[in-house]
Amino acid sequence: MRTQSIDTPPEVEEVLVRRLSELGPRARLESALDLNRSLEALALVGIRRRHGVGLGEREERLRLFALRLDRDDMVRAFGWDPEKEGY
Repeated sequence: MRTQSIDTPPEVEEVLVRRLSELGPRARLESALDLNRSLEALALVGIRRRHGVGLGEREERLRLFALRLDRDDMVRAFGWDPEKEGY
């Protein structure tokens, strides 16, 4: 059996797949939302390290969005150019 990840042993992936299939849709969604919140928190740590902890909330959010959206969408939606301002 070939696993989804080259660094995951087949028996570990088998347990993971089995456990995920045992979860109901709500629990799977909650897990995905928890993971997304964790990734957002890590991204904000990186933004604060690069740009300082004194950024306002709006600028932090813009920099966070700029990690997900392309430049044209950022400029169109927020009037904020990540190529000028930084990510």
